[in-house]
Amino acid sequence: MANESRPCPCDIGDRFDYGGRGQEVQVEHIKAYVCKPSASTDRAVIVIHDIFGWQLPNTRYIADMLATNGYIAICPDCFVGQEAWKPSNDWASFDDWVKTRDAGKTDKEIDVVIKYLRDQCGAKKIGVIGFCWGGAAVQHLMLKNPHLKTGVSLYGVIRRFEDKHSLLHPTFFIFGEKDDIIPLEQVTSLEQKLKQNCKVDYEVKIYPGQTHGFVHRKREDINPQDKPYIEEGRKDMINWLNKYL
Repeated sequence: MANESRPCPCDIGDRFDYGGRGQEVQVEHIKAYVCKPSASTDRAVIVIHDIFGWQLPNTRYIADMLATNGYIAICPDCFVGQEAWKPSNDWASFDDWVKTRDAGKTDKEIDVVIKYLRDQCGAKKIGVIGFCWGGAAVQHLMLKNPHLKTGVSLYGVIRRFEDKHSLLHPTFFIFGEKDDIIPLEQVTSLEQKLKQNCKVDYEVKIYPGQTHGFVHRKREDINPQDKPYIEEGRKDMINWLNKYL
């Protein structure tokens, strides 16, 4: 078990031993992983990775799950070639590392991906989901990108955008009750500010007993008691996307 006092313990739980059903593509200056459903569709979801980058098997597993549910799924390298964080790195250097990878500066890359989805994949309705670092990026994009229809932020780091709550699009926020990175008082504060400032549909949901990264990081067979919440989180994510795409 990883030490949960680390700045961002997305590596709690095993990685999936998972190869992926999709393929890697080059989209202008970005590499990306794409998985398409068996039937043609005009609905697409951009998947924004956590600090472990776009090649993490767990994130690709979720992209493939979206494709199984009828969406074109694409996970771009939002670090644009910069190295992803490795669990073996010195956590004392994490704050300096993450300063060079700003979740609030993904706009150029996301615009390129949206253009690719429209021009190359026939997508007309596009949403976005993201985990941890990517969850913070989702909140940022929901505040300003007019081309996205909806977003799901999974344990997005609230402190990155704690003063911005006027969302443009319906947004679903998923948090774990036992997340040491995102204390419950931050989640309560987020909910209060959304209630005061947000004019679109939103939901904030806390999953009992769950730690950071539970929807995409933990293998269900590690802690059987977590399985219902992992499955619920994934189902809730799909249901939200189905509702707004």
